[in-house]
Amino acid sequence: MDDLSRRSFFAAIPALTLIPTTVTTAQDASVPDVFPRQAAEQAREIVGLSHSNLVRVKELVSARPALARASWDWGFGDWETALGAASHVGNKEIAAVLLAAGAHPTIFSAAMLGQLDTVKAFIAATPGIQKTRGPHGLPLLDHARAGEAVEVVKYLESIGDAEPRYPNEPLLAGDPDALHGTYVFGSGAVDRLIVSNNSRGLLVIRREGGNDQRLFHHGGRVFNPTGAEAVRIRFDPASGPVSAVSVEDGPVQLRARKAATG
Repeated sequence: MDDLSRRSFFAAIPALTLIPTTVTTAQDASVPDVFPRQAAEQAREIVGLSHSNLVRVKELVSARPALARASWDWGFGDWETALGAASHVGNKEIAAVLLAAGAHPTIFSAAMLGQLDTVKAFIAATPGIQKTRGPHGLPLLDHARAGEAVEVVKYLESIGDAEPRYPNEPLLAGDPDALHGTYVFGSGAVDRLIVSNNSRGLLVIRREGGNDQRLFHHGGRVFNPTGAEAVRIRFDPASGPVSAVSVEDGPVQLRARKAATG
């Protein structure tokens, strides 16, 4: 073996000895079934906590920085990101933690943080974007107010259309009590919609085991849920005792019968 070949051979030995002798397999109990995707419950947790729990948010993004970009659908397409949660409640500390960990800035986070030039640049680049609603249908102007961003508030008020609101027509006499109840659409334990008033006295709907979503009245017992202006929820008939509710959500067309009360 000549010197060049000998040197090449021995140079290769250290690289060979670095090969690991054990491998984590999919059968290892420590590997989640959803791997390599992150667990949905973690996304839901950080989005929920990003409204107010700074300590826990720091813990989560320290362990898994990608969670700073997590989002969750609260129902009917009411998507909310962790940063979106912090932004609509004006939590600047949590927003800063999420942004430092890689959350994607938006016009809503910019408005809450008082970044006037950024908000103006967004609107100049995409005219009309100021009319886009954020999570839960909250308008851009609400985000600026939540962050006490005085200059952004003044600017958005000056352009006049950064505060779109859902219709909220008066209810019929006897409503919402006549709308309250459980509506069944299948044989499963969660195949039911529950309509009630929440702790704030607002009319809400939820699937069994799910989240309350506020209902906004268009008139004639037709509503849209929070964060989903294209969805229609109709109570039948349009007056008198209610017997059913239907949900029109794109290709999903659901009809549920009101259960008798015991």
